Amino acid sequence: MYENIEFAHPFYFYALILIPLLGIWYYFRYKKLHANIQVSSLSLFQLQKAGWKVYARHLPFVLRMLALSALIIALARPQSSTSRQDVSVEGIDIVTALDISSSMLAEDFKPNRLEAAKNVVVDFIKGRPNDRVGLVVFSGETFTQCPLTTDHTVVRNMFRDIKSGMIEDGTAIGDGLATAINRLKNSAAISKVVILLTDGENNAGAIDPVSAAEIAKKFGIRVYTIGVGREGTAPYPFDTHFGKQYQNVEVKIDEELLTEVANITDGKYFRATDNRKLEDIYQEIDKLEKSKIDVTEFQKKTEEYLPLILLALGFILLEFLLKNTVLRTLP
Repeated sequence: MYENIEFAHPFYFYALILIPLLGIWYYFRYKKLHANIQVSSLSLFQLQKAGWKVYARHLPFVLRMLALSALIIALARPQSSTSRQDVSVEGIDIVTALDISSSMLAEDFKPNRLEAAKNVVVDFIKGRPNDRVGLVVFSGETFTQCPLTTDHTVVRNMFRDIKSGMIEDGTAIGDGLATAINRLKNSAAISKVVILLTDGENNAGAIDPVSAAEIAKKFGIRVYTIGVGREGTAPYPFDTHFGKQYQNVEVKIDEELLTEVANITDGKYFRATDNRKLEDIYQEIDKLEKSKIDVTEFQKKTEEYLPLILLALGFILLEFLLKNTVLRTLP
């Protein structure tokens, strides 16, 4: 009948120890009030069978103990809770803005930055089954690879199709963020999030990243920015007439800009220098968003002590009726 019963004042249960103590008291009191006689033989009483009233004389005390038990449980304030109306029912909308410029092919991550990012983001999405997710890719240009959807299988398939060189090369961070914002601006979700991942500096596009961040703030969109690339230099593959050749190129990430974008939108900037660090970052983002959701969870509690009080009153009334009717002549 009831689900998720909790007690507001469970310490009242200690009072239940009164029940066995009163039972002991009743036993000795009853024994004292009824005298014993000694006879040489019980043969005269063998044909006499005890009537139901002999056993029923203890019923008022039992009813009184049941009433007391019900009142003690009522004092503990039992409360039932309805199913929690978690905001995940309405959904969190998360758009990943992923840099697919040629520099994302650097192999300081395994197998490279782009593939490492794709794998980690796919695992992140698997852990958010109640959220709508979308995907925006950018380099010198930007476009929506997948609009917001709850069909995570489609999103994961879209990730597999992402390759560097799909669009004009460059790093248009502002345009990538603006496109992600455009996907979220009309969202009615409780929480709207952009996770922007890049390994470079803004050097293309028409929109300044800071201006895009200000727009995100107006729409209540939080932006987490991730800079991908180890410190110093990273091995980058070049196609030559002699096959693939590697050259160490300098890692240039505009951390100051990415930090400012995150701060404007009440987000956070992270730096990933290897695969493990990138995984840890997404786990932290996952926890940050879940902690924000938990604050807004709603749980309605209903007091359930009234039936117990009515039950106790019923026991008391039944005791009164029995003692004044069928058990009236019994001590």
